[in-house]
Amino acid sequence: MTSPPADLPRGVGAPATRALTAAGYTSLEQLAGVSERQLGALHGVGPKALRILREALQERGLSFG
Repeated sequence: MTSPPADLPRGVGAPATRALTAAGYTSLEQLAGVSERQLGALHGVGPKALRILREALQERGLSFG
């Protein structure tokens, strides 16, 4: 199992990581402003991944759109 790209939280599972990178999201900052609904529509991105991403964004003073 490979580790997530440099700037995605480690708790995000492999299916979600693959879905995010396939959609072009390789850093947490790229997710700021994107809606949770849009990310949740990606196959492999579920409620747990969204929660982890939301918390990581909040730690940096960012949020989903």
